[in-house]
Amino acid sequence: MDTLNVELGNRSYPILIEGGLLGRSQVFSQHLPARDVLIVSNTTVAPLYLPTLVRSLGPRRTVEVLLPDGEVHKSLGNAGRVMDVLVANRFARDCAVLALGGGVVGDLAGFAAACYQRGVDFVQLPTTLLAQVDSAVGGKTGVNHPGGKNLIGAFHQPRLVVIDTDTLATLPARELRAGLAEVIKYALICDAGLFGWLEEHLDALLAGEQAALGHVIRRSCEIKAAIVGRDEREHGERAFLNLGHTFGHAIEAATAYEEWLHGEAVGAGLVMAAAMSQHSGLMPAADSERIRRLIARAGLPTRIASVSPGMAHDHMAFDKKVLGGKLRLVLLRRIGEALMSADYPQAALEHTLATHFG
Repeated sequence: MDTLNVELGNRSYPILIEGGLLGRSQVFSQHLPARDVLIVSNTTVAPLYLPTLVRSLGPRRTVEVLLPDGEVHKSLGNAGRVMDVLVANRFARDCAVLALGGGVVGDLAGFAAACYQRGVDFVQLPTTLLAQVDSAVGGKTGVNHPGGKNLIGAFHQPRLVVIDTDTLATLPARELRAGLAEVIKYALICDAGLFGWLEEHLDALLAGEQAALGHVIRRSCEIKAAIVGRDEREHGERAFLNLGHTFGHAIEAATAYEEWLHGEAVGAGLVMAAAMSQHSGLMPAADSERIRRLIARAGLPTRIASVSPGMAHDHMAFDKKVLGGKLRLVLLRRIGEALMSADYPQAALEHTLATHFG
């Protein structure tokens, strides 16, 4: 079993990575003291993995909440539904909330855990590539609002992250491709060597080869754990993890969270961030083209025809990274080096929106 640690003092926690972990009772007996457990999952994942998880939890009292599948259901109403179940079952502060599913389940269950009795234990059990490489690690929880992505949320670190890589065997190809967008993001912000590796091994990843997937899961978690350990609340370098996300969140909000998966929107957002970096005079055109080619090879969108440039701009103007009325964007100097800036040519943003939307 591969073990990484997110170092946050007395709130540090392990990330366990290996196939078959959901079926190992010792994982939970060693790391989960709670006797009362609420499992939050969705109607797609629960039939596949919930019975195995319940067996592994042993004699604990377990209650289950199954949500509909999809980003559109990551709502304040569904978070309230989870908290209603906690209250109805009289769960005390020594309970734990377990999130079995992808990023939607993890974000929503984590937010409910952060709110219930001002914070109870929370365990991430990610079953999608995107959640395994990104959203399950770092303690960002939240729900969407019609006005914007993740506008309602809290920082609430998990007690444990259990990445059972066997769950990727049931992952649809579209979801696998969406997860690769976040892997590409890590390469772009701080690991040019990983970007070259992805160019060389992309076909193996798309084919679901275990060794290749294991490599990118571990490396992505390694990068994110290190960044979160240094900047938990996003006061500095953690903001680089939002590369492509300001464009991506605008895509999701503008299409009511129904047309594109999060990773697909991020993939398009990475292409847009690269193009804007080029037009701002920061990054060579050759690097921008390498990024566009890799995103396209991964089967991810590189432009969004169904959203107008004006609509995208309106949603970006309400992004969480707006400070003092100025939109800050994560841009690139080169592959492997990111920066945060509000000091970019407005014409570069307008050109990027005009050529990648509508």
